[in-house]
Amino acid sequence: MSFYKEVKEWISGLTLDGIRNSVTTWVTDHASRISAETLGWIAVLMIHFATIPSLIAASGGYTDKMPPVDMVLFAWAGLGLLFARAAIVKDMLNIVTIGFGFMVQAILMALMLFK
Repeated sequence: MSFYKEVKEWISGLTLDGIRNSVTTWVTDHASRISAETLGWIAVLMIHFATIPSLIAASGGYTDKMPPVDMVLFAWAGLGLLFARAAIVKDMLNIVTIGFGFMVQAILMALMLFK
């Protein structure tokens, strides 16, 4: 049987219920491997990435709008609290991640200020 025919048969056999069952099975099998620490680390990355696009756009001259000050202050306050928590529990991954993120954001802001 040719590859084209095999693919065509596979596609014709797909149903919405089959896809839903496959996705559900995959999520239940793999979701248990994701730990609370991993989700916390991803949350730290997402908080850092909340301000990076607008800082890059402003420093590159694509826009003259700066990110709202309250958003940056709340993000930095939250990251500061997470950094303190990581220091207390000696979580080196979060200490390094948050510290590196602070440095990158500070450098981007300094580049815009001294432009």
